[in-house]
Amino acid sequence: MEKTYALIMAGGIGSRFWPRSRKALPKQYLPLLGKETMIQAVCHRLQDFLPKEFIFIVSTRSQLPLIKAQLPWFKASHLIIEPFGKNTAPCIGLAAVHLQHIDPDAIMVALPSDHLIADTEKFTEILNAAVELVTQDPHALVTIGIEPTYPATGYGYIQRGERIDGVHGKAFTVRAFAEKPTVEVAGQFFSTGEFLWNSGIFVWRAGTILQYIDELIPDLSTGLREIRQALGSRRLAAVTEKVYKQIHSDSIDYGIMEHASNVIVLEANFGWSDVGSWEEVYKISPKDEDGNILIQDPIVKNVRNCYIEGSGRVMAVVGVEDLIVVDTPDALLICRRDQSQEVKWVVEKLKHSGLQKLL
Repeated sequence: MEKTYALIMAGGIGSRFWPRSRKALPKQYLPLLGKETMIQAVCHRLQDFLPKEFIFIVSTRSQLPLIKAQLPWFKASHLIIEPFGKNTAPCIGLAAVHLQHIDPDAIMVALPSDHLIADTEKFTEILNAAVELVTQDPHALVTIGIEPTYPATGYGYIQRGERIDGVHGKAFTVRAFAEKPTVEVAGQFFSTGEFLWNSGIFVWRAGTILQYIDELIPDLSTGLREIRQALGSRRLAAVTEKVYKQIHSDSIDYGIMEHASNVIVLEANFGWSDVGSWEEVYKISPKDEDGNILIQDPIVKNVRNCYIEGSGRVMAVVGVEDLIVVDTPDALLICRRDQSQEVKWVVEKLKHSGLQKLL
């Protein structure tokens, strides 16, 4: 019987959550939405879908101490190490090579480490439906599209095509993938009813995604063949690092999904958010009677609809609305909520200004 494996992609740095998220402690290792960190939450959620011995994590070498500290039960043999991040296509390709080495017929569920999913039962149902699709059609690439609740500009979109009959769940062919849109375009997407949010969750056979990489990203394919030959040897880390220095950074959406045939999207609604900005944290968190989220007891007067997070020192905020304020011992962020995506620009500015110690 074919076995299914979950692959958690955990190598990102969460630059939109600066100054809380840093290279030394990225977003997925922060408790942004409760007591659990985001990577702890996804690991626990997946255990309703499959046993923990079928869960793997792919991450960078620098994040290993964080994984070991937050997931002490996790087997070292289930950690797939990238020397450094090169976006999702190399990440998924590397994981597929490792999983196929373990199980030539492996079905893999690839998903991010830092998303919110409120309804675990519905999430498990949709993953089972996706695995069923891949079992029936070995060449299928299945992605999960989220029914949109508003015209979001912070998400990518999937335009669904014809309905696929005989499938548990709403399955469609895919007409197109779209990058994060402008406000006007997002409104058009939302009004048509044809577009779904791109969740970044994928289900396919490890061998199938490697075949598509062979066809569509040949330089990555060449590198993965080198890594495959080194599996099980002491050369693996050195070979992987050599390959990663040579390959291009590429997303799985741009490199594969936008060009592949036989792509299927399953429509879902399980309380999903990619928690991609401070504004998203504000939207999905409980608020007080003034619409505020106040952390570490800041002193406030005439403040409404704000996210304010202190760092333990005395902090006072007076007479403002619709702001994100995040204080840490060495850096302070103040921005309008509708500009929270621009925090990534701040990180780039710090990088190019030689202020690496603040990253």
